[in-house]
Amino acid sequence: MSEKKKILFVDDDAIQHAIAENMLKDDYEVFKAKSGSEALQYLYSNEFIPNLILLDIMMPDMDGWEVFNRIRGISLLKKVPIAFITALTESSDEKRAFEIGADDYIRKPYEKEDLLNRIKIVLDKASE
Repeated sequence: MSEKKKILFVDDDAIQHAIAENMLKDDYEVFKAKSGSEALQYLYSNEFIPNLILLDIMMPDMDGWEVFNRIRGISLLKKVPIAFITALTESSDEKRAFEIGADDYIRKPYEKEDLLNRIKIVLDKASE
């Protein structure tokens, strides 16, 4: 049996953590961060390289745009796929996400099947 792929889920909402973990735990090993700074600390200090980062945009200490840019500045993480997972519904936000290099833009609320399919597509593309 192969080892489960690791997903870092970054969101300031504890309910979103519970929802995502419930949806993903059977297929993936889920690591959670409550803020952008916590995610960056985790990535810097634990020599942890996830297979995918699911990143909220609207967070209080540091928004997802800034977190994305900081993660992309870490040489070991440049190729780790990052999908924004957000309540922002404006097409301009989605456009911005893809322009800066996001691998996907998933709108909340999301269905389990859709989330799993989109994660699989991103991970398959990353392994090509």
